Amino acid sequence: MSTDTGSTSSPHAHITIQRSHTLPPTAPLSSQVGGHAGVQTTEDGSLLLKPALSRELAFYQLVRDGISSDIGGATAAASGLKPLLPWIPKFLGVLSIGNHLVDVSPETMATHGLPAVPPANGTTTTIVLENLTYGFHKPCILDVKLGTILYDEDAPPEKKERMIRTAANTTSLSTGVRLTGFQVYANDHPDPVLTPKKYGKTIKPEHLPDGIARFFPFRGPASSTTAPPSFPSSSDDITTPGNIQPGLPPPSLFVLLTRLLEALERLRAALAEAEVRIVGGSILIIYEGDWARAEKAVRTLEGENDDDDDECEDEDEEDDPRLFRLSLIDFAHTRLVPGQGPDTGVLLGIDTLIRLIRERRDVVQLLINEGVDAGSTRGHT
Repeated sequence: MSTDTGSTSSPHAHITIQRSHTLPPTAPLSSQVGGHAGVQTTEDGSLLLKPALSRELAFYQLVRDGISSDIGGATAAASGLKPLLPWIPKFLGVLSIGNHLVDVSPETMATHGLPAVPPANGTTTTIVLENLTYGFHKPCILDVKLGTILYDEDAPPEKKERMIRTAANTTSLSTGVRLTGFQVYANDHPDPVLTPKKYGKTIKPEHLPDGIARFFPFRGPASSTTAPPSFPSSSDDITTPGNIQPGLPPPSLFVLLTRLLEALERLRAALAEAEVRIVGGSILIIYEGDWARAEKAVRTLEGENDDDDDECEDEDEEDDPRLFRLSLIDFAHTRLVPGQGPDTGVLLGIDTLIRLIRERRDVVQLLINEGVDAGSTRGHT
């Protein structure tokens, strides 16, 4: 099992696209909860097309292939980046003229008339990545902005000042995290409950457990009559259709949180070896909000699959649900800093997230141990 996925199959198992393949029609990404506009997805939902500056393209190439002439010819091994490979979206290449997917090796770049080093004058290139939400029926998605420094070292002075104020006035400076946007699903409703980026920009550190509770709610037979957890006034524009109560059953949620904690610990270990500065990067957490698929994924992870599962006809990897995905994203302002150690602000953010999720798991564990109805303590942290 890959370290970034709650599934027994490879996280990239569904991607079979060929190099120099003409991509199918695309549409705007509907499940985007953070980041900049302009991200597209292929009509089957398996791939993302994202505008990217040269540094982000070079970073993906460096981590995947081990070398990139656009980042000083540094090798991934020397900078401790290879352990990050399982934690970033699979990078497939760039788009050339005619909507062709082209690999970014020097040979194929030259063959298709693309520069070996992407332009550094602010011109964007469209990179092609796996869509991390592909395969989820009801993807619950949280974008967590990492780090205490929100400006790049070559940013104009006025932007640096603005970003310093932003970090100080949000949860970023003291905790290393900011909840941007997120969505969660109810098992019995097709539309997600949306929490916009405004919420994460206005809450204080003491409200972070409330945000985690909203993203990881639990639900039982009586929870439909229970009000959602209270939030500060900044969350007034949270979109909750009708009386929808999202959340997984406590047993499934407990396994999810336990496995997610294990994955976060492994990700932290990888980041502790990486001599980089990740400015504006995020952790993306996705989990399955469909009860039946989440339960099936839990059984698979816990080794409790029935023998009959192996006898199902026409069952392939696309029918094998993932419980969750965990990934680092957004590397437009990532720099290598050989000899300077890891990004302590990012590590602080990972530590904060680990603490918050551990606290949430403890609440769910107490609920299960005491046999309390899920509806009576759904939002308690």
